[in-house]
Amino acid sequence: MYLIDGPVQPRKISELIEKCVKNTETGAHSFFLGVVRSDRINGKSVKAIEYSAFDEMVKVEAEKIKTTIFSEFSDVRSIEILHSKGEVKAGEISLLVLISAGHRHHAIQACSKTVEMIKENLPVWKREIFEDNTYYWKQNE
Repeated sequence: MYLIDGPVQPRKISELIEKCVKNTETGAHSFFLGVVRSDRINGKSVKAIEYSAFDEMVKVEAEKIKTTIFSEFSDVRSIEILHSKGEVKAGEISLLVLISAGHRHHAIQACSKTVEMIKENLPVWKREIFEDNTYYWKQNE
């Protein structure tokens, strides 16, 4: 599973952590949580982001990302990626990346690279919604 409806809930994060710590071959877990910011753009505050995606393309690209990470970081044992679809309010979590590895160095580096690859390659589109309900389509930078 890569896409979930709405924000990533804390209970889902807890479930993934419980799952990954059961693997006694891993000694390090690095995770990234992306949260919707209430940026001010042209005097307007962002109240939410609506994410849309083509599910099958996301699956294909996420698998490519995982294959790349596993090939570059031999110590990585597991990769979890959850990205929101639909509306996520400011302050809510829209992206989770959890990397488990034998050692911290690989876990941290692989997590960082995974996030960068997601931002560059995952076909997810963002519509920032302002407090006055106007919006614009955001580009990844």
